[in-house]
Amino acid sequence: MSFFSSPLDSPSFRLALLAGLSKNMLGAGSKNELLDLIENALSVPAPGGDQGVLEGLARLYRDQVDHVGSVFDQVDRVGRKGLPEVWVGDTSVLASDVVNAAGRSVNQMSEAFRGCATVLLTLADAIGAAQRKDEQGRGQLLEQKKTLGGKDGFFDDLHENDEEEWDRANAAHFGSYAVDLMHAAVSEAQEATRIAARDLNKWAAEARAGKMVTSELTAVDKLMLADTGVAGAETELNEILTADDLVRASTRMDLLGLDDEMALQRMLATSDSPQERAYLMKSLAAGHSVAEIGKFQDKIHGKDPDWLRRHLTPVVTAADGMNDEGLAPDGSNNNKDDVTFDGQRWVQGGNGSEGTCVASSTVTSRAMVDPLYALELTGGPDGQQDDPNAFKQRLVAEQHRLHTEGDGGENWGGMGPEGQERINDTAVGSATGSDYERQDLNSAADRRAVLTEVEKSVTQGRPVPVDVSGKDGAHAMTIIAQEGDKLQVYNPWGLTTWVSEDDFINGHMGKASKSELPNAYSVYLPR
Repeated sequence: MSFFSSPLDSPSFRLALLAGLSKNMLGAGSKNELLDLIENALSVPAPGGDQGVLEGLARLYRDQVDHVGSVFDQVDRVGRKGLPEVWVGDTSVLASDVVNAAGRSVNQMSEAFRGCATVLLTLADAIGAAQRKDEQGRGQLLEQKKTLGGKDGFFDDLHENDEEEWDRANAAHFGSYAVDLMHAAVSEAQEATRIAARDLNKWAAEARAGKMVTSELTAVDKLMLADTGVAGAETELNEILTADDLVRASTRMDLLGLDDEMALQRMLATSDSPQERAYLMKSLAAGHSVAEIGKFQDKIHGKDPDWLRRHLTPVVTAADGMNDEGLAPDGSNNNKDDVTFDGQRWVQGGNGSEGTCVASSTVTSRAMVDPLYALELTGGPDGQQDDPNAFKQRLVAEQHRLHTEGDGGENWGGMGPEGQERINDTAVGSATGSDYERQDLNSAADRRAVLTEVEKSVTQGRPVPVDVSGKDGAHAMTIIAQEGDKLQVYNPWGLTTWVSEDDFINGHMGKASKSELPNAYSVYLPR
């Protein structure tokens, strides 16, 4: 057994190698050179994976759907009976809310089993097709190798008659085509594997209640916390606690001393709404002490869910936000959603006039993961304000603070990569437990390769800064969510929009800003 990886283990390396071999075959100057190139191509590993094993796993997932369906029927019967006003769980959750949440959870479980089965079957088909294409290419290479015969000796190789030249050129043509088939097989298998990883990561992140493993909450409490979304929006797109929040809150709750644990339990039990409880736990996930969370509850206790949404959740995702409505004259998507508080946008410089895009993106990212921080900006020192002008002043002051901390440029313009990484670590990473690391994207292949990690991060609830450039200079934005093959992007011009994976890979990121800024040239990955 070898403990060292080979460059050939990398699909990207195999793609580059095969592309070079295909080109070199057409330019081979001798029979021996062509035979060496054929041998090199044959030594490249075929796409891996066992189609039968993947199909077996898919059947296993699909077999669970009927079992889950019977559970859903039982929950649905309970829900239709009409429950009295009974409170259950340590945090005093209304029983009817629990049943509704259980129904949604069971339905999501059924969708997850069915979805995972479909993903695995699609991957199995793609792997099988890629392996057959690779086999076809190898067969043609072996045929050309046989046609050419053995290598020429030294003197034979000095001269080539017309028939030999024709045979070599013919073999080079068909050999290059065969290598192209192998290249396509690797490319198709790589893309199918990436898509499967993306979709499986998404389903894993949506298995939400199970991420809270703490013994300090009942199963009912965990279910309700995982199921609670912001008011007035589609829950599945706007859960208050992200997958990563649930894990961190669970871990931190288990580390509390007895007095802090009892204090937090009392806060949860006396909360007036599921949203209030969820924001308290999100504050714990962001690293705040129980004492800080207690002061936070004093500010938000008794507020209606709409007030909580406006003050504590900067970005609310609209159900129709992914609809394709074409492009505006500047090359951006027509379908954009403003990010506002009481009509004032979360925008760089308060009105878009400054170049603090890095600091402004970071401020909004921190507000998305930390409700105490968000309330300091929206509600002021006492947390009670509803004044858009006062919010604007606090927002710009915080943008300026982070711009200065990151050694940003004069006149509130621009910031270098070291500063950008540093302020994301101190502002966002400190709340999510992440250390941001810059990754340069010099090609479409680089962008494709990084997508799986980007999508996994945002699915778990960890924002990913992305820098774009073009003839208009450069601009910083943040990838904040993923659904299917689409990425949600926050632009510090005060808006969000959705772009496709293809847009990210192939230089169409102007859809999230303007056509003069098309190329994603770096991301900062939370690790």
